[in-house]
Amino acid sequence: MKIEKIEFVCSSPSLKFCPKEDIPEFAFIGRSNVGKSSLINMIASHKGLAKVSGTPGKTRLLNHFKVVSVISKSPGIPNPGTSAWFLVDLPGYGFAKLSKTQREKFEGLIQNYLQKRENLALTFLLIDSRLEPQKIDLEFMNWLGDNEVGFIILFTKTDKLSKTQLTSNIATYQKSLSSSWEELPLIIPTSAETKLGREEVLEAINNVLSDISAG
Repeated sequence: MKIEKIEFVCSSPSLKFCPKEDIPEFAFIGRSNVGKSSLINMIASHKGLAKVSGTPGKTRLLNHFKVVSVISKSPGIPNPGTSAWFLVDLPGYGFAKLSKTQREKFEGLIQNYLQKRENLALTFLLIDSRLEPQKIDLEFMNWLGDNEVGFIILFTKTDKLSKTQLTSNIATYQKSLSSSWEELPLIIPTSAETKLGREEVLEAINNVLSDISAG
């Protein structure tokens, strides 16, 4: 899939202010220090699209970016079609420096979007590849599963690890998940620095758009 155009549309404080346009949405979410903005910019090939901050947790609204891309509706078809969709940058979870009231507000915003946004097609859950499985991430995955929110795990910052370390950390995560998941979520290793995983993420989006178009 090739991105032809991408532009910022709006930042919404709640679900009712989100764009009314009925096109598929692909959401990106992770803990507040996982490197989400940098990864979004890498995937979009647009350095300043999502605001990168040295202070974790700066994304506190639902940020919609409209994308126009060329997709191949099925393998082998020589004439790809054009499709419009939203890339949605969600607030991070696990705000360490927020009050309980503020934390509950943002958690409610996230949950409301993920549960009720009808045109949400797929969620990408960002996980820091350098860390052992974190309780807050595992709990969030279980919440997604309980609420039937389809998601793919994106391991971030893989350039900070050796191939052996990355393989070991992925295996550790899969083992941890296998205790409560019959079918494990797909894991895509990524790096905003080396652009690892960009094509795989776009392919996942392409496949969903193709299925929607075919359906």
